Amino acid sequence: MRDELMNISLECIASSLPEGIDAALIISNTNRKYFTDFTSSAGYLIVTRKDAFLLVDFRYGEAAKEKAAGCNVIVFENLRSCLRDLIDETGIKTIMLEGSAFTINEAERIDRFIAGTGAETVKSSELDDIIGRMRIIKTADETANIIEAQRITEKALADTLKLVKEGVAEKDIALELEYRMRKYGAEGISFDLIVIAGKKTSMPHGVPGNYRIKPGDFITFDIGALYNGYHSDMTRTYALGYADEKQKRVYQIVYEAQQKGIEAVRAGVKCCDVDSAAREYIYQSGFEGFFGHSVGHGVGLDIHELPAVSSSSETVLQSGMVITIEPGIYLPGEFGVRIEDMVSVTADGCIDLAAMPKELIIL
Repeated sequence: MRDELMNISLECIASSLPEGIDAALIISNTNRKYFTDFTSSAGYLIVTRKDAFLLVDFRYGEAAKEKAAGCNVIVFENLRSCLRDLIDETGIKTIMLEGSAFTINEAERIDRFIAGTGAETVKSSELDDIIGRMRIIKTADETANIIEAQRITEKALADTLKLVKEGVAEKDIALELEYRMRKYGAEGISFDLIVIAGKKTSMPHGVPGNYRIKPGDFITFDIGALYNGYHSDMTRTYALGYADEKQKRVYQIVYEAQQKGIEAVRAGVKCCDVDSAAREYIYQSGFEGFFGHSVGHGVGLDIHELPAVSSSSETVLQSGMVITIEPGIYLPGEFGVRIEDMVSVTADGCIDLAAMPKELIIL
């Protein structure tokens, strides 16, 4: 039935199926995109040891047949009938579900659909682990998409900074950033953009609001663009008009902590050791208790994905991983500073994917 060879990623899944498992059923948007390079908000990807089938409804049929790679596209009118026919044709007896993507209701629905066919579903995290090990290493094309998302982000930020002045509201800056990202080629934003100023910068995930920027405020930009399904993630902290000595000192500590984190990155190093390199510098500088999140995370089709660059992560870095390094200091009721770059891990270090200056800039 196969009308084209499976791509390398699908072949990897097929060859990784555990003994006794005939097929994998993948339904998450990001994993369908990863394996077929086709973006949709619904669909069912079934991978057997010999073939791959993308099941979509009428809404996506034409586009999937044109763009989906490495799989047979089946446009269904009734999912139950489609699944039963496919099981009968391929002889599938055991189907492993993508555990993190299936709700209890959705898993029960699939069980009802295939009842009586002789096939059964296997519900575990094993398929997620297999996919996670694949996605944690980025191909050259994936890294290129992340870099392009980063360049769009930087271009939009550089333009938007020219508009930052006293009296401008946080939410208006955030809207301007999103507009410019889309103008420069982004499909959307990586996440709800964080543009906060003044005392709100002490909240790592503060929400842009009606606060109007004043001289002496720090302004945090935690931003990213989406390009061809891939995310960028960058944080910069600026000051409007001036910064006092305490602000400058805290900024410099975060800047140096981030450098130490980046310098610790290379293949063969544990993620917890990268976290420690940045964290211990902040703690030793007198700010223990004011840095409460991990130093970083993986970035790709999801804004947060493996590996976790945290104090508890024993994951060993490998060449091709793309991670963030984002230490911060947050002083409640005063201000906060965070600096974040994405880096691509190499055998002897890493490549910083960000080109925006990191030294303190007074706007």
